[in-house]
Amino acid sequence: MNTLFKDVFGLFKFTEGLYAGIRKVLVPPKAYSWQTFIYLSVFSWVLSYCATGYIKDIIAFFGWLFLIAGTAWYTTEDPLRVPGTFMPVGAVITGFLVSVFAFGNQQDVITSRTIVFWPTISALITAIPEFIEGTDTDSKARIPKPEDRQRIIILVASSMLLSCWIQFYFVMDNWFQQYPSLQADTFKRSAFVVRTEERVKIPQNGVVILEKLQPIVVEEIAQRPWSEVEKWLLDAKQRVRTLGTEVIQKNLGRYEEKELWHVEPRVANTKSGYILDLLSIWIGPSSNPRGYYLKKSCRIEPVEATNNSGNKITVAEIECDRINKLIAGSPPPQQ
Repeated sequence: MNTLFKDVFGLFKFTEGLYAGIRKVLVPPKAYSWQTFIYLSVFSWVLSYCATGYIKDIIAFFGWLFLIAGTAWYTTEDPLRVPGTFMPVGAVITGFLVSVFAFGNQQDVITSRTIVFWPTISALITAIPEFIEGTDTDSKARIPKPEDRQRIIILVASSMLLSCWIQFYFVMDNWFQQYPSLQADTFKRSAFVVRTEERVKIPQNGVVILEKLQPIVVEEIAQRPWSEVEKWLLDAKQRVRTLGTEVIQKNLGRYEEKELWHVEPRVANTKSGYILDLLSIWIGPSSNPRGYYLKKSCRIEPVEATNNSGNKITVAEIECDRINKLIAGSPPPQQ
């Protein structure tokens, strides 16, 4: 029985302590407190949800200001420091809110610039109190003490360096999205870029060019009179380049790297006909100074056929390789 009373009493004390803690957090001790700003931000959010037009934006603007002020106040009352620095965790939280407020938008609350400027803004928020002395009601600007200046400069500079590295990441990520063929290259000699994913063995856009170009070339050659096909091959350089440009514009239009691909043919005689090599050539940056290109070979040979009048004629038959080959180095010279 005594044990039961002790358990009930302990539960009562725990509930009472929990209630007191929640009440201390939620109930402002005075009107001028951080809870007031938080409640004002919530109130502004509710009002902005009901408003329309520019009034909605104005109310939301003040809601952000109240939220930033309340958060900054609360997190600096009893600051927990980021390990190894004198930066309060509250400054990191406040810096994030300020960055979202400054660089976010309704479509994307967290943008790349939000992440990039976050460390720098947090460092500046940490440094601001060092330039102010006095109380909440009576304060004035001051120059930090000499022993504090060095650590402020180191904190702000290291945070700016971190922002630069984050920006570098986003730049590289954007490059790989707009120039995906770079992922087929090697970065072994780079001092800044480390590959975290498996290397792409062959640039897919180069493959797409040849795969889309092949049926167009086949349609222009297959079952055509042999004499016409030989004339076509004499003008193959201009014809294939034109067709290749159309294929690139149609299929690679959403990539910036479309300007770094071009198509050329190579025609060679054989005992039975011709070999037509379709080349998609990469002229963009490459770890290989001579670049690389992809090749698809097509064999063109004359075969006997019967026309609509029942006469025997010689037409062209074309067969292309299924596999696109990636070849390092400059393409072979035109013949």
